[in-house]
Amino acid sequence: MSTDPSPAAAALPRSFFDRPSPEVAPDLLGRVLRCTLPAGTVELRLTEVEAYLGADDPASHAYRGRTPRNAVMFGPPGHAYVYFTYGMHYCLNVVCGPGTAAGGVLLRAGEVTAGADLARRRRATSRRDSDLAQGPARLAVALGVDRTQNGEDLVEGPVLRLLPGTPPGEALVRRGPRTGVATGAQTPWRFWTADDPTVSPYRAHTPRRRAPSVQG
Repeated sequence: MSTDPSPAAAALPRSFFDRPSPEVAPDLLGRVLRCTLPAGTVELRLTEVEAYLGADDPASHAYRGRTPRNAVMFGPPGHAYVYFTYGMHYCLNVVCGPGTAAGGVLLRAGEVTAGADLARRRRATSRRDSDLAQGPARLAVALGVDRTQNGEDLVEGPVLRLLPGTPPGEALVRRGPRTGVATGAQTPWRFWTADDPTVSPYRAHTPRRRAPSVQG
């Protein structure tokens, strides 16, 4: 596992994100997400993602229209949408187009490839490095992401960047139902890299006393 950030590389172009989220989602696998904060830089290779649309997707935060909370989901594409859920977790999404059509891809899991020492300090309860970003809440903690990064530009911004990385190839891409959502769970818009130890276990939705936020 690398412990140093990768050499300077151009971010994925805005046009990459200017597509419907179910099309962008599998294309994000193998891409490298870099987060640079005062404490240091952490990079991870994306291994699991989940797509959400807008008005046509009852599991999406944008299903009932634009609000102050979800406004960034309505574009422009290529920005970060960060939300807080269960009163304790942050989740990081990539805003996708086309244009101002609401959509996003929840970043569910990844392999830390640089800044591992910093990620380990942030995720001190992890028993293995494969656990550091195994799940959307853990991914956000390992990167140091919270609502401060909501709206950050993933193409040109100084904090979050999505770099080209190395996609796994179509033969290694798997898809299945979304996990942990109460509605639209069977929509097969969860994508992951086959046999990767960092991918989170699939969990069907189970009712809780406090209704969970949709979109993961």
